[in-house]
Amino acid sequence: MPAGFYIIMAAQFFSALADNALLIAAIAILRDLHAPVEYEPLLKTFFTVSYVLLAAFVGAFADSMPKWRVMFISNGIKIFGCTLMFFDVHPLVAYAVVGLGAAAYSPAKYGILTEYLPHRLLVVANGWIEGLTVVAIILGVVLGGALIRPDVAHSLLSLDVPYIDTGINTPAEINLVIIGAIYLVAALFNLYIPDTGVDHKPLKKNPIYLLHEFNHCLKLLWRDKLGQISLAVTTLFWGAGATLQFIVLEWARAALNLDLSKASMLQGLVAVGGALGAVLAARMISLRTSVRVIPLGIAMGVVVIGMILVRDLWLAAPLLVLVGILSGFFVVPMNALLQHRGHILMGAGHSIAVQNFNENLSILIMTFVYSLLVKAHFSIFTVIALFAVFVASTMWLVQRRHNHNQRQHDDVALLEDNIH
Repeated sequence: MPAGFYIIMAAQFFSALADNALLIAAIAILRDLHAPVEYEPLLKTFFTVSYVLLAAFVGAFADSMPKWRVMFISNGIKIFGCTLMFFDVHPLVAYAVVGLGAAAYSPAKYGILTEYLPHRLLVVANGWIEGLTVVAIILGVVLGGALIRPDVAHSLLSLDVPYIDTGINTPAEINLVIIGAIYLVAALFNLYIPDTGVDHKPLKKNPIYLLHEFNHCLKLLWRDKLGQISLAVTTLFWGAGATLQFIVLEWARAALNLDLSKASMLQGLVAVGGALGAVLAARMISLRTSVRVIPLGIAMGVVVIGMILVRDLWLAAPLLVLVGILSGFFVVPMNALLQHRGHILMGAGHSIAVQNFNENLSILIMTFVYSLLVKAHFSIFTVIALFAVFVASTMWLVQRRHNHNQRQHDDVALLEDNIH
């Protein structure tokens, strides 16, 4: 891999690390405020709404200038959202601002891979990026869980700067300062990402044109025989993954009697498995064979049902790692295939914007439904069963659709035309 790829990875690592630490910090602030429990999954809803509402614009924005500049601006928006939370703006609102930065960041983060690397390296690159992102998730939730511990927070607050009143007086404030500093590190790495030399399209100022262009790209990708399969898989995966974050937290409290700090560590176990699955996929799966991993999505749904029976940590840990391995192994090749098809059909930024629209609409719907189930006082074990059946059955339908496409031989022809 060229040296610039490692700078891209470093920038992504620190940005994702801060995103996940901030989620735990925001949940802790909501609990300190005695907010209703259904507000916690709504954090993800507020975070992802920008991905959906601005999808028509962020892709064009990402393609209008060098990707490193887009990523730098986006991290600046995230720092602003973190600052709002520091000054007591409601966590839902402040996290929505962070989501605005993330929505602008994502098309540049993935789009630069297709600009910077040949398609033969896309699965490997995605494996590394997804694996590193998962490591950032692990460390992010661990860091967030550690920072909200009273003993850690008080130790940090006791570190005074001589002759300077920092105005940092609460555990929440010191947490947000540390997380904001991590965002700043990510922004500094953005400045050293190489320019790929790809021509950039001037940003159209007419929103009607941008909406029409986005709608055209959306239809183009869903009608593509390979694009529709990979888009369906990644859309389901990210919606399910976001919901599973909150399911694990509540399940850990109900089944294992763990507090938020320890429960966040269990989220990390899913991420560990995801990293392992991503690495295995990068080593074992090529772009040509990427569609063969779809049955693992069905298996993931089946394995999740096992959470209902688990009451001991020593059983919970390997189960969550297995869920992560299955998810990481099947999503990385699908993500690479989707990027490849999107880059060919419409350009990197627009393609990722379409992908983000679908994936984050899925997150919005699934986390909102989960919030409604929590508000309706559904048992977490009932929620897990519904979730698992939904994932497995939906992936089975995707598999059937792919088999139908195979019988028409369209996908084989597409791969032959575009990978050779």
